[in-house]
Amino acid sequence: MFDIFIKTHFAGAHHLREYPGNCEQPHGHNWKVQVTVRATELDELGMGIDFKVLKKQVNEVVDQLDHRDLNEHPAFLNQNPSSEHIAVFLFEQLKETLHHDRYDIYSVTVRETDNSGLTYYGPGVGA
Repeated sequence: MFDIFIKTHFAGAHHLREYPGNCEQPHGHNWKVQVTVRATELDELGMGIDFKVLKKQVNEVVDQLDHRDLNEHPAFLNQNPSSEHIAVFLFEQLKETLHHDRYDIYSVTVRETDNSGLTYYGPGVGA
């Protein structure tokens, strides 16, 4: 079993509706993202998934969030663009393109700062 990951980032603004504090005001982050794919076997070249393929798929989705007001993104019109919801959004957008006989998306980690973040594993993992 192999856990293969890439790291990327995006900059964006958001505010948390009805939050009892400063985060209710518009502000920005340089979010850091890690996407991990779990491979059960390797291909004929000895790879679970080519890093180039993984980067391309992830960046196509992350680019939808980069330099945007996330509150105006269709995915967040009815829910706060919290790091948790951002991780779910990324996971859901990637689960079909990062699915193969050898591998599947395993987790998405989103960090607002170097010291604060979370990892989302998708429904049913660890349950």
